Amino acid sequence: MVNSKLKTLAIILSLCIGINAPAAQAASLSINDAVDMALDRNNSIKIAVQDEKVAAANLKAAKGANGVSVSLSSNLSGSDGAMSAFERGNSNGISASIPVYTGNRNELNIDNSEADLLKTQLELERTKETVRYNTISAYYDILEAQHTVNVEQESVDNYQSHLTDVQNLYTGGAVPRSDLLRSEVALSDARQSLILAQNTYDINVSTFRNIIKIDRAEPVTLTDDFSYQPVKMSLNECLDYALSSRRDAMAAKLDLDIAKNDIDIAKAGYLPTVNFSISTNWDEQPLPSSDDYDYRATVSASWNLFDSHITEANVEAAQANFDKAGYTLSETLDNIDLEVRQAYLNMREAEKRFNSTALAVKQAEEDYFIATEKYRVGEGVILDIIDAEFALSQARLNYISAQYDYARYKANLEYAIGVPEGESIDG
Repeated sequence: MVNSKLKTLAIILSLCIGINAPAAQAASLSINDAVDMALDRNNSIKIAVQDEKVAAANLKAAKGANGVSVSLSSNLSGSDGAMSAFERGNSNGISASIPVYTGNRNELNIDNSEADLLKTQLELERTKETVRYNTISAYYDILEAQHTVNVEQESVDNYQSHLTDVQNLYTGGAVPRSDLLRSEVALSDARQSLILAQNTYDINVSTFRNIIKIDRAEPVTLTDDFSYQPVKMSLNECLDYALSSRRDAMAAKLDLDIAKNDIDIAKAGYLPTVNFSISTNWDEQPLPSSDDYDYRATVSASWNLFDSHITEANVEAAQANFDKAGYTLSETLDNIDLEVRQAYLNMREAEKRFNSTALAVKQAEEDYFIATEKYRVGEGVILDIIDAEFALSQARLNYISAQYDYARYKANLEYAIGVPEGESIDG
């Protein structure tokens, strides 16, 4: 009965502790969860959103410049002098005007503003793609570091177990002291590798936290792991995909269109401008009356016949910017081609390593077992075990590296060819 009450009390106490400790729970994140958090919190995306808002406002202003403008004016005056009486006056006016002809300047400014808005939208999407890729890459970095720590820890455990065997054999006089020393050195080296692996893991976790913007001290538990998904697309298919999908290439083409329009905008300085306006003026009262008003409609034209070569210089600058935009587009396309080729070839290389290292791990495990058993019965030498353990550890690390290199390069290929969010090149 007493034991039953104690068990009940223990259960109640554990529940109370659980209620008070939800903050200590680790954040369990899949890759999609991490990407969603990064997209929602990343400052680069927020900056790109503001750029889009600025471009939308600039488009609104460009359209307004081609519309009707209304202005109201009012003047109060007073005068006095030795030879005249004090006088005061009041004049008011209202006018409306609209541009009739600007040498197509206003229309081209609207086109450029529309193109600039579209460009900021493309840049926003590319920024999201960058954040998505960086998040996925950082996620795999942590997973690789976790597995690397496990391998290094297992290596330390193996060396420690072997050192214990050697110490027992040395105490019994079965092996020389040199075997004991070599075993101790091998264990020390393995511990150094473990320390480095643990530090790499900690750094990768910190980088990941910074990308997805979570508390620096919050534990992180990753729920996804490497899963081999073959890519059947050829290199040429990837290159064609990139040419039609890369947002930065589309933005560079828009820059070229904008620069072409800028040449015509600059040339508009050679052409006349025509405006139409209508206005009314009145004096001595706040509003116009039938006794005091003056309505006027005006069509005005102006033509700058000589401006000390300012327009000519503007055209030359616009032409240079157009040429620059053309070179930038060409360089962007060249860089995209190179990025796709590198990502594709790196992915295929990692895929080959992934397939070949799996067998090497099994062979290294068998070799280590044989070397260990031979040494225990006095038929092997210490170097065989040390070499076999090193080969086993290296084979496992190579296998892990190949797995996560493939995962990262595959993600890099999707980024390089501009795969939209929610789509994949699997299969």
